[in-house]
Amino acid sequence: MFERAVMVVLRHEGGYVDDPLDRGGETNFGISSRSNPDIDISSLTRAQAVEIYWERYWRGLHYEELPPQVATKTFDLAVNMGRRKAVACLQRALRACGLRVRVDGILGPETWGAVWKTDGASLLPPLRSEAAGEYRLIAARDSSQIRFVRGWLDRAYS
Repeated sequence: MFERAVMVVLRHEGGYVDDPLDRGGETNFGISSRSNPDIDISSLTRAQAVEIYWERYWRGLHYEELPPQVATKTFDLAVNMGRRKAVACLQRALRACGLRVRVDGILGPETWGAVWKTDGASLLPPLRSEAAGEYRLIAARDSSQIRFVRGWLDRAYS
């Protein structure tokens, strides 16, 4: 499952970027200097990025407890907007499907149980919608981020 999810992330993230408006700072393969100050971002290889995603962004965070398509989408969003925001989008999507869950940004038994009450695929449209809303909110709160909205929405709806 991780292999599929990380390939989606790498397709969305691309290579080296050092955009002064990017809140993550210097970024390569989606690995940001802000979140990973101990990494030499400019010389990061794709293989190293995959290892970092495994160690710091996937392992122990229970994405494997979700249906594969939901795990992939939630992981992809977590890499870009942060784990708590991505999980909150998932929880709001579950609520949109009529399931009662707390929106606390924690991927735990309550959220897993609710996800498994869906067929997984039916959860993707509301999850995409919630992600798009979160991205729009980020831009509304900080106008310097508007330049990223088109790419973020492409990612949300993919």
